[in-house]
Amino acid sequence: MSQTLAAALRAAQQTGQFEALIQGIPYASFIGMQAQMDGAAPLFQLPFQDLLVGNPAIPALHGGSIAGFMENAGLLHVLWAHQEQRIPKSIDFSIDYLRSARSRDSWARCQLVRQGRRVALAQISCWQDDEQRPVAVARAHFLLQTAPERN
Repeated sequence: MSQTLAAALRAAQQTGQFEALIQGIPYASFIGMQAQMDGAAPLFQLPFQDLLVGNPAIPALHGGSIAGFMENAGLLHVLWAHQEQRIPKSIDFSIDYLRSARSRDSWARCQLVRQGRRVALAQISCWQDDEQRPVAVARAHFLLQTAPERN
């Protein structure tokens, strides 16, 4: 892990400041992703931008921007929750779209369902106005890349 990323991870874990950590992940930075602590876990935000609209007739956010936001939320959550030496790699990502995501801010919350030595499973829920009415839910497996032990 680079010194910069390690410092950003420590800052996120100690102070709840995720800006530097998000800047270390290009797509998360590109879509303007934000995070803040909500109790004991991070809450992720995707501020609305016109470039995220996929269907201007509705207008609705592009499904790819929602999926990318949710996958990065899961990755950041795993990185935050587990003292990883490197950024985890996505093994698989499965998303269920439940309703159209309108032209407003979106939010995501993650839950680490299972974490082994090599793989972590996260569930991610994304909503806009009401957390009880998600626009999408997803499951993601991440390969943990902890540095090998030296003998």
